Amino acid sequence: MAAPEVASSGDTAWILTSCALVLLMTPGLAFFYGGMVQRSNVLNTMMMSIVTMGMVALPWMFLGFSLAFGGGAGGFIGDLRHAGFNALQGRLWPGTALPALLFAVYQMTFCVVGCAIISGSVVERMQFSAYIVFIPIWSVLVYAPVCHWVWGPDGWIDEMGAKDFAGGTVVHESTAVSALVLAVLLGPRSMRSAEQSTQAHNVPIVILGAALLWFGWSGFNAGSALAANEQAVLALVNTYQAAGASLVTWILIERWTAKRYSAVGSVTGAIVGLVLITPGAGLVTPVGAALIGVLGCVVVYPAFSINKNRVDDSLDTFPCHGVAGFVGTV
Repeated sequence: MAAPEVASSGDTAWILTSCALVLLMTPGLAFFYGGMVQRSNVLNTMMMSIVTMGMVALPWMFLGFSLAFGGGAGGFIGDLRHAGFNALQGRLWPGTALPALLFAVYQMTFCVVGCAIISGSVVERMQFSAYIVFIPIWSVLVYAPVCHWVWGPDGWIDEMGAKDFAGGTVVHESTAVSALVLAVLLGPRSMRSAEQSTQAHNVPIVILGAALLWFGWSGFNAGSALAANEQAVLALVNTYQAAGASLVTWILIERWTAKRYSAVGSVTGAIVGLVLITPGAGLVTPVGAALIGVLGCVVVYPAFSINKNRVDDSLDTFPCHGVAGFVGTV
């Protein structure tokens, strides 16, 4: 008789912790976005992030996880073998020493924060009721297939040899492209609304949100090793190095181009660095991570100058996540 599968207590403890860290990124994003909009839109903006924690949970359990990680034909979409988290209890996820159910919930936290990212492009002009309908549909019809392409057992992008360690393509590029499409479809805000939103109304809240995002990113990147091992340590070190290097680079560029420093710009630089290193967090050296933070920031910085009269990406979701995610992946 074969020995029963036994989960690693160390790995399990680390991924349990990482689940909490990644989930914390969503309230962090709520603060980050909430501090940037007009005072009258703060609660609506923050709730657009917080509500994803509920609106994603059920679709992910019943359909999303299975479509993302179930076996499928052609590498484009998974089957329904794990619908309702079926056949996950009491077994390990293949290739890991983790309970399969824990792996499913950890992946759910990625989908949650990804959905919250999208809200940054539509705040101040998309109705909340429309948004809460859109999010579960997007999580199943867009996020799950892209996740399968990259991380699924027969995903066509993975089969090509492309590596995405912690979600540069799965989370950041997929959400940013969707956010850009929504921004184009919705059109720009009124001139008055856009002008009032050029300055963050509450900078301390923005800084708090960025700090929570940075803290939670520890579980996002280092947790993607799916074990408490040397690769997780490397991913953690690289996460901090890239974010720090990008923050300093942003400050220097801002000082050179605008003749000033800004708190919002500084923390934005850190977030850009975190996005840049996500695809290769566990795959490059610490020196390489720092270089990615510096050079990537130089490339991404001009993207924040997009003309909002043409494409009104309210809180620069596409430059921060789409451009930075693409640069980091490359």
